[in-house]
Order: sequence, then structure tokens, then C-alpha cells
Amino acid sequence: MNYVSVEHIAKGFGERILFKDISFGINEGQKIGFVAKNGTGKTSLLNIIAGDEEPDEGQVVYRKNLKVAFLPQEPNLNPDLTIEQTIFASDNDVLQVIKEYEKALENPDDVEGYQNAFEKMDAINAWDFETQYKQILFKLKLEDLQKKVSALSGGQKKRLALANILLSKPNLLYLDEPTNHLDLEMIEWLEEYFAKENFTLFMVTHDRYFLENVCNEIVELENGQLYSYKGNYAYYLDNKESRVANEQIATDKAKQLYKKELDWMRRQPKARTTKSKSRIDDFYEIKERAHKRRNDHEVQLEINMERMGSKILELHKISKTFGDLLLLDKFEYVFKKGERIGIIGKNGTGKSTFLNMITGSITPDHGKIVIGDTIKFGYYTQSGISIKEGQKVIDVIREFGDYIPLKKGRQISAQQLLERFLFDRKKQYDFVEKLSGGERKRLYLCTVLIQNPNFLILDEPTNDLDIVTLNVLENFLLDFPGCLIVVSHDRYFMDKIVDHLFVFRGNGVIQDFPGNYTDYRTYENSKEPEVKIAENTAETKTKNSWKKDSKTALSYNEQKEYNRIERDLKKLELQKKEIENLFTEGNLDSEKINEESLKLKKIIQEIEENEMRWFELSEKMEG
Repeated sequence: MNYVSVEHIAKGFGERILFKDISFGINEGQKIGFVAKNGTGKTSLLNIIAGDEEPDEGQVVYRKNLKVAFLPQEPNLNPDLTIEQTIFASDNDVLQVIKEYEKALENPDDVEGYQNAFEKMDAINAWDFETQYKQILFKLKLEDLQKKVSALSGGQKKRLALANILLSKPNLLYLDEPTNHLDLEMIEWLEEYFAKENFTLFMVTHDRYFLENVCNEIVELENGQLYSYKGNYAYYLDNKESRVANEQIATDKAKQLYKKELDWMRRQPKARTTKSKSRIDDFYEIKERAHKRRNDHEVQLEINMERMGSKILELHKISKTFGDLLLLDKFEYVFKKGERIGIIGKNGTGKSTFLNMITGSITPDHGKIVIGDTIKFGYYTQSGISIKEGQKVIDVIREFGDYIPLKKGRQISAQQLLERFLFDRKKQYDFVEKLSGGERKRLYLCTVLIQNPNFLILDEPTNDLDIVTLNVLENFLLDFPGCLIVVSHDRYFMDKIVDHLFVFRGNGVIQDFPGNYTDYRTYENSKEPEVKIAENTAETKTKNSWKKDSKTALSYNEQKEYNRIERDLKKLELQKKEIENLFTEGNLDSEKINEESLKLKKIIQEIEENEMRWFELSEKMEG
């Protein structure tokens, strides 16, 4: 079933054409990953099909009565509402049914209205809505339901917006970088959620494992054209390689034909026949194909970094607390040459604090940090780069250096480094304020690298970077001969770059794990599920009855039973009232009176049994 048809759309800004004559469809059940370089129109195309932006040409046609939700990079939430109020203020079909049910409860005389509302609640399982939204908020680390949106960080707002759209259960879901601001545990939970829920997805993400595990189709926008690959990310990589190779063969043939036709054009007299004019038209088409260039930049730098001495970085029993929060507890480690360490852990466990202590912006409460005399840090932080008004791209990088020395007496200039990180010569003279978020991150990386450090520290370097740039960065880091510490939730990136992990488990516990992220997950999944039991216990606390206090001693099954009894009692009381009304009207014959009397007796018995069990559970809950 077709949900959306994108028909011949085009978009440009002034003389810059992002894309034109783009057409494709989104069908029920598709989970599409949309891939493109930053600055090539990826976000514009997503905004157009989501209805937040108008195309210059063409149209987007939606199927009637289609429920669509969009998660942008910067969600627009009411700052005056709490987390829980934001959930209840959303445009959610389940909430509408709940409101109808609550309204019906206020009018007990309207038996038919109550019955309809009750059946609707049953039909969409609205009784469990509170359980559902608390479970999702718990998984996304938004446990303080009374916290105001204005007090949330940017990442928390993004996670709240994600929770909202997941609960709305749309037919079609657009996602712009859904894994940004999620830790690894949240990302893996979201993967599982999309696997079991019947969403149709169209998403932009740089998380390649997420593309691999969630998507069944990859659509790539390259040089203004769309290419579709009916498979996951691994399938896309294999088939793109084949396509590029075939294109190169076609380009080489076109070049040969171009040379031949160019000779013919030079020999032609000025008078043109109809036949020659046709051949001239063909010539220009061949010329366009022959001059087609692929803008693939592979970083192959042999950096001649400053020599590292025998002493690099030593951490001697360092500890750090903030109030009651213990982040590091007598942690010790001596770095060796060529160390490549990945840091993982939940938000708030001290990862960024650890990096700031190494680089000297935060001092440990106890212990000592010893840095070798030859060590030159290059620190890429989450805060990004400070830009002066009116600066051009090339001016920004030249403030930090003019070149990087390479081996054998060679060097790479600031311009060449920018080119390798996908800033062509024209782009280098753009004003920085014109750059996209991902392009600014790319520029920031260049400012760190051109200082020629021998110890690189990267705090979430993959956020907002497109897949092409990630490949460039990975190739650079694979050739980087110095020490490396990287904090990232990009599992594909971590697997490719690091040799072992520091796992921040919270409460000052840091585990040194000898392997990459996939090794770590394999190891964790093979262990006894002690941690998972603790998590399930915490989760169970959120599974409460509709509009009940969350402080409960009931098990999950008892809580479900408690909810069911409350619903059954209301239904039984209504049935009892209906029969009693029949008796008061006095229109029943003797046979009907006996029949209704037996029904009434059975209902009263069921009410008494349910009430007894309800009181038992209530006492347990209060105790």
C-alpha cells in the first residue's frame, strides 16, 4: 500500500541547486534509511516530505487519513509543561479515547455512552497507556515526570519528543538523527522497539549499525540524484561499490568516445546538416558523461607528528565527586604508545569529566595525573567551535595552523586538509554562518587536527556527521600513529577504531575491557542476567494502574489483576443498575422476572468476590 508519493520535486537556494526532478514513493512496512553528505539537501528533502518546507517544484501526495509523525533535530516543546504534562498535551488517539471514557464516568446515567467508551478503551488497550508511557520514559532516562521542559537539556528534549511520537503510534514516522543524544543502551532498546512495532519509517541517521539492524531499504542522495538499494546497510555498501565501478567503466568509455568526437568536431566545416546537428547534440551529452567526477575523498595522511617520549599519561588513584555523585574512585592507568581506547557508559557516569581531568580543565579531588613532556593534546569537545562573525572557513582553520608536516619532508596545507574533509575550494571561502551543523563539526575537526597533536581526545565526534565524513574520519584515525581516546555512541565507529574500552558503570566503577564494542556486547550477553533483573525490578515500579499512585508493593501480575478488577467492578455495577431499573419499571412478566433475578444474583456474587480480592490487593499496596 502506497503511503506517500514524491513527484518531481526540486529545491535550491539562489544559484545553488540541491536537487531537481526527484521522485520516489514510501510504502507500508518500508523502513527506509536516507543517506547523503551534509550540505547536499538531506534535511531539506526530509522537511519537504514531512510537510515542514515547500519544494520549488513538484509535489508530495499523501494517502488519505494517514497518521504521520515527525521527529526533527530540534523539537518544539512547550517549556511551561512538565514531562508528564507534555505526554498528555500531545495529539494522541489513545488520549482522546481516555478523555471520552473519563467523560462517560461523569455521566453514570448514560449507560450506552459508557458502554461505547468502555469498548473503545478495550479495543486499543488504553488501560495500559500509563504503563506504556512510563516504560518508554524510563528507558529514555526521563524518570522525573514533574520536571519542567524548560529545565531539560537539549538531549532530554529530543528524547521526550521521541517518546511522544512513539506513543502516538503513527502509520508513518519521519526521524531526523533519532540516535543523537541517546546512549548505547537506549539505542539498542530503540532498535528492538522498531523491530517489534509495525512502524513505517523514513529516517536520516549516521548510525550505521542502526541502519543495518532497523532498515530494509537504503536511499542515497548523491550529486542531486537518488539511488535506491533494497536491503540493509551491508547490502547498500556492496551494491554501491558495484554501481560506482560500473559508472567508472561507463565514464572511461565516454572519455574515449569524447576524444574521438572532439577530433570530428574540429574537422567539421561551418555549414551543418541535420545529421551533423544530431551528432553535435549527442556530443554534448557524451561530454557531460565524460566529465562526470566522483567526489570521493579518501584520507591517506602519513602524519609526521611530534615524537612521543617514554612517559605519556599516568593516572594515579584519581577520584572525583560532585555532591553525592561519585564519578571516579581511585582509578589507575598508565597509557602506552599507540593506545586506542573507547569510552562507553550511561549519561552522567563521568565520561566527559574524565576527559576534562586529563586535559586539565577539571582537577581530581584525590590522586595525581602525570603528563609526559612531549605530549600534545588535540581535544575535540561536544561544545564545538567558537566562530567570529564574518569569518570564512579558510580563515578559521588558519588561526590554528597553516599546514601539517608529513613524512619524507612533505606537508599538507590548511586548504588541502579542508579538501580532504570534503570542503572544496569554493566552499572554503563561504562564511561559516552559512554552514550546516554537520559542516561546522567537520570544520572543528580540522582545527583540532591541523595543530598536529600526538594524543587525540574525541568526545562524541560522530554527532551530526554524515556517513561519508565518518568514513573520512575513520580512515584518518586508522592512519593516526599517536594515542587516541574516543567517547562515542556510534558502535560501528568504535568497532573500527578502538582496541579496548573503559566501561563507565556508575558509582565510580570503571572497567577496562580488552576488546571493541561488539566484543563487549557478546561478553555481556553471555553473562548471567543480574543487571537485567535489577532493571526489570525498576521497570516494574512504573507499571501502575490508570491514575494510581506509583508507590506500590504489588507485583506486575498483581497490578494487572488490580486494574482488571477495577474495570470489571465498574462494568458489573452498570449491569446491576440496568437490571434494577427493569424491575422498577414494572413491565416484566413472571418468566422474565425469574430470568433477570438469576442474572442479578450472579452479578451480585461476582461483585462481592471481586470486591474481596480488590480489598486484599489494596491492603497489600498500602502496606
